[in-house]
Parts: sequence; C-alpha cells; structure tokens
Amino acid sequence: MGDKTGAHPGAAGRAATADHPRSVRNVVLVGHSGSGKTTLVEALALTAGVVNRAGRVEDGGTVSDYDEIEHRQQRSIQLSLVPVEWNGIKINLLDTPGYADFVGELRAGLRAADAALFVVSAAEGAEGITGPTRMVWDECAAVGMPRAIVFTHLEAARSDFDAMTRGCAEAFGGDDPDAVLPLYLPQYGEPGADGHAPVTGLIGLLSRRIFDYASGTREENDPSTEQAPGIEESRNRLIEGIIAESEDETLMDRYLGGEDIDYKTLVDDLERAVARGTFHPVLAAAPAADGARQGLGTVELLDLVTGGFPTPLERETPAVTTPEGTPRPALTCDPQGPLAAEVVKTASDPYVGRISLVRVFSGTLRPDETVHVSGHGLADRGHEDHDVDERVGALSAPFGKQQRILSECIAGDLACVAKLSRAETGDTLSAKDDPLLMEAWSMPDPLLPLAIEAHSKPDEDKLSHGLARLVAEDPTMCLEQNQDTHQVVLWCLGETHASVALERLRNRYGVQVDVVPHRVALRETFGASAAGRGRHVKQSGGHGQFAICEIEVEPLPGGSGVEFVDKVVGGAVPRQFIPSVEKGVRAQAARGIAAGNPLVDVRVTLLDGKAHSVDSSDAAFQTAGALALREAAADVPIHVLEPVVEVRVLVGDAFVGTVMSDLSGRRGRVVGTEQSPDGRTLVRADVPELEIGRYAVDLRALSHGTGRFSRTYARHEPMPAQLATKLRQEAEKEG
Repeated sequence: MGDKTGAHPGAAGRAATADHPRSVRNVVLVGHSGSGKTTLVEALALTAGVVNRAGRVEDGGTVSDYDEIEHRQQRSIQLSLVPVEWNGIKINLLDTPGYADFVGELRAGLRAADAALFVVSAAEGAEGITGPTRMVWDECAAVGMPRAIVFTHLEAARSDFDAMTRGCAEAFGGDDPDAVLPLYLPQYGEPGADGHAPVTGLIGLLSRRIFDYASGTREENDPSTEQAPGIEESRNRLIEGIIAESEDETLMDRYLGGEDIDYKTLVDDLERAVARGTFHPVLAAAPAADGARQGLGTVELLDLVTGGFPTPLERETPAVTTPEGTPRPALTCDPQGPLAAEVVKTASDPYVGRISLVRVFSGTLRPDETVHVSGHGLADRGHEDHDVDERVGALSAPFGKQQRILSECIAGDLACVAKLSRAETGDTLSAKDDPLLMEAWSMPDPLLPLAIEAHSKPDEDKLSHGLARLVAEDPTMCLEQNQDTHQVVLWCLGETHASVALERLRNRYGVQVDVVPHRVALRETFGASAAGRGRHVKQSGGHGQFAICEIEVEPLPGGSGVEFVDKVVGGAVPRQFIPSVEKGVRAQAARGIAAGNPLVDVRVTLLDGKAHSVDSSDAAFQTAGALALREAAADVPIHVLEPVVEVRVLVGDAFVGTVMSDLSGRRGRVVGTEQSPDGRTLVRADVPELEIGRYAVDLRALSHGTGRFSRTYARHEPMPAQLATKLRQEAEKEG
C-alpha cells in the first residue's frame, strides 16, 4: 500500500459513484486546529484528479468553498465532504474543524466515517502532541474509530519525523508503543542554508522501495546500499508490530524462524489491525510543489485508504428501534436491506435552500421517493422531535460550489439531499411503511450562554424564524426562552461558536441582534417571621373599594415554594374573597418584594380582615393581599437566593491545583475529587451560577484547552449580604 504505481485517479469534473459498499471508503480527517487538514484534503483531491494544479474545479471554485464565514475566520468551522475516486474506489473525504468550539462537527464526521486520518503538524514538535491534540484523539477512541497518523508541515525547521513518531507512540500507543509505527520513512535532500534538510521522498518499508518526489513527479527507485541497513531495521520492527496483531498465531513464530512473510499477508493483517483500532500506521504528506501534479505522500495515503482502510461492510451499524422505542434486529450494510439513513449535517444554501448531508447505513436512497423522518430527542435544546413523511429531493455530491447529481445512494455511501424541510441533524430517514429510529450519537453540552435581543422591530419579526433555522443546522446549540428572566438565550460551546452564530443570523438570515448581559434566575425569601396588614380603602363616588387583611409570613425550607393557609374565623373575610387574597399574595410574590425577584419558600397565613357589604370586591382583596405581603417584608431581612450548580471538572493532574484555586475564587466549595486512570482528575464543586457564566472559556485557558466540565442545577442559596445589596441598588437604578 502506497507502493502501487498503477494508480487510476478519478477524472476531474465527474462525480464519483459506488455500486457496492466494498467500493466505498468513508474517511474523516481529524486533528487540532492548524494541523493542515483542509490543505491535505485539497492535496489529495489534486492527486486524485478532482481539481487542477491551482486547486480549482471546473466552476472556478475550490473544494473548500463551502462557507463564506470560514474564509473570514481563516479556519474550518463545519464538516465538509469532498468525494474523490482512486483505483476504482470512491473515497468520501470528510474535513472536520479542529477548534474545540466545533467538536459537534467533529462528532458528526466520526459518525459518518469508517476510519480516520489523524493529522498532526510536525511544526509543533513532539511536545505539541499533548493538550488539544490528545483531546481529539480521545474523541476518536471513544467511538472506536480506526486511525492512521499523518504528519504535515515537514518543511518546518523544527520538524523531526523520528521524534514525532516517538511522541505519538507515547501519547497514543497506550501500553504498546509498537501500536504506532511508520509505514514509510522520509527521504531527505541536501540541507539548506538554515541547516534543515527538506523531505524529498518516502521510503516504503514493506516494499523496500524509494518514492522520490524531488523532480516534481513521483519516481520509484531501489534503495541505495547506504539506505538498506536502516530500512531493514525499521522494516523488521514494523513487521513485528503488524504480526503481533495478526489472527494467525503461527505467523510470529514463522517470521522469527526466518520465513519471509509475503507482502499480501502483511497488508491483509495490517488492514485488520487498523480496522480493529489496535494499530495506527504513521505516514507523511505535503502539498504539491510548484509545477507538480502530486504532493509528497498523497499517492501513498490514497493507496492506504483504498487498500488498508475498512469498508462500510466492516462497520457495525448503529442500533435501531421503531419511533416508539421497540427494538429492531440489527441492520447490516446491505443495499437491498431496509432503508436506514441518518442526517449528519444540515446546511442552508441561498439558492437551493436546506441541504442535508446523509449517510446511508442500510438500503438504498433514491431521489423523489417519500421517506419517514424520525426525530432525535433533542427537544430540550430547541430541536423538535420529528415523526413525519417527507419527499426526498435531488441527490448530489459536492464539487466545489456545485452539486453533481447522483441517481442513488447505496448503503455505506454519503450524499447531499435537497429539500428535506423538516429533517434536522441527527434525524433518521427510513421507509415510510417501515419507520426506524437510529441510536443517537453523543452531542456535547453547550455551556456558554449568549443572551440576545432583536435590534429593531423588523428584526423582532424575523428573529424566531432565524433562530429556528440556526438551531436546525447545529444540534450543539441550545435555544432557551427563559421563563424566569424573560431572555432569549443561545447556549454555545465557546466564544467563536457564539460569534459564528451571530454572523449567520446577520448575514444568512438577515436578523440583526444585540448581545445583552445574561441574567440568572434569582429568588427572594424572608429571613424571619413577620406580620403584615393590607388596607385598601378608597371612595370616589359610586361603589368604592374596601378590603383589609392581616397575614403572617414565616420562612420555609428551600424548595417549598409559596404556601397559603387560611385561618380566618368568624367570617371576618368572606369565603368568596379568601381566594382573592391568595391570588394577590401570589401575584406579589411572583413580582418580588426587594429586588424584583420571585419570592419563594414562605408560608403566608391569612389570620383576619374586614369587608364591606357593598364596596368589597375580588380586585380589592387582591390588592390588599399584595399590600399585606409588602408590609410584612418591610421590617425583616429579605434574603436574595442565587442558583448554585454542581460543577464536575475533568482536568489533567498538572492543572488540578489551578482549577481548584480558581473555583474557590468563584465562591465555590470543592466537595471532592476522583482520580481517573488516564492521568486526569475529576473535581466536584458547588459554585454559584453567577460566577461561572464564562467558565467554558476560562477553563479552556486555565487548562491549555484540555479541561472539560459539566454543570447541574443543585439548589438556591442565600447570596452574601454585600452582593445582595449591590444587586438591589442596581435594580433600583434600572427601575
């Protein structure tokens, strides 16, 4: 693999098609932001003949022309698909963002793919393999994704192939450093003025062949006498690493006994080890030099993908049920089986409308047929559940800014589907007479709140529609209409995620919004028992208003709400007006009595009162009840209650002290720590919600991008007196 010379690239301008799952490879490119994933996709597309030397397709665009915001941000912010063809195999290349704010796009790519190219920048040096790079590796490991490692930026002065390989073996090999070994060694040219020797070719260890790119054309040669000893040493270690994963238990003994294991056996065992995720071959790649048709290592990568990566037939299909939850037998990747496809990405095109990127796991999807759309269970994030029939529009494959029409999409393949107006990311498409629901993949929790308001009346009219379309595209975003603070809140994964959301609202949906301070749901309660008298007596001609009531208020334990007790005797307050008093008390409690926050955890007892046979009314006693509650609050301390959340922070051991100190500075109480087996620690703490509004951003800085946290509402607790006083003063100024 990587040693074939008869590569047959797909012709530019022709949409790659597949007639059987075995002729499909779904490959996701993953890696930290800046590692060179998109550049590598373009280099592979050039080698496969999808684009010309300038990186342009026939319509004048490039394979990465997908979102105008990406060009302004100078980074990938969403999953994109580039299909190519190599050696008669259709390869769906899925380019993912590497920035932590877009981990949802990464997980979508992992769902759609069967193997991954894990891209690591050699410019960062071996020490750059930790932190965010390790987090992306863990994302792949969590779903059992087979991976090969690709080094980029080998032209950097500090790049060191051997050191990078050792670093990856230490970081990713676990207990077996031989699980990460190179398939090729770099061949170096003459050192330049800076002393750095450029990589001019690759040395195939399995084939013992040299692939020289120095002339701009890939040339195959025999190794020199000086190269042979180094090749044999690395080759023997590679073969031992492959054989150690072989299902043939006699193979190692035969090899150690001097038998020359044939090339096909080694390649077959390599493919099985990669598919199981127990072996991760290392390769190197670089864009094509000026005038060259093929970038260094791109042929070898394409050959590895077609000859050494698993087919869709080797992937276990996600579990399925009926929409009602009844388990169904496991599906296989069979084009003749029942239809089961999943929307892994939703995007909007200004001319075509909504476009859904779909992975077909079973059956065959055809244009103009009616399918059943089953919902995804993300209603708590503003994504409604679906259980409807929809007509499929055209099927296509992306090609720059154009979409190339497909006649069908078989099991194991990917396609873009137009005009699915109801389907959202994570939804299942199945036959309308046999509806199915696929097991959902894990979505990260958005933990950064962004409170917004419409900028003007025209924007207000368009806001709800724009927000609905925004969250339909991005299941990692949560839309909250907060009933306590009356704010519209977009929960995002980070600042960049939030800025992209605002830009899409403004430029794509024509909605201008203003960002306002996010408010948390505060409460108030009595600090001691108190009595109050509400007197509402007015006479202005005709029927007057007369109502007097006397109440007693006492605090209750947290979570008790507002209790109302009637202890009136002797008919001092007529029975028909007692509900009126309660209604007035509860209305005043909802409005608050100190800083405009709802009153909770009190018992209000109606003790006595007076009524007038003519002037008393429902409205009068409602007013009296409210006045009585306000009077009772005037002579006792009123506690402002703030929400406290249980925070669980998973962070590397080196950052535990920093994180705990930071939590304490946020008025948090650390309640425990738990050691994880992977060199990380789980810190549990109770923290006021007021103090962690930006914790999603701050934790990333504290832990060098490696920390994660979750939060769960625990309870409301009294706020410190000085802080409560400050909030009251601010409320009075605003009022």
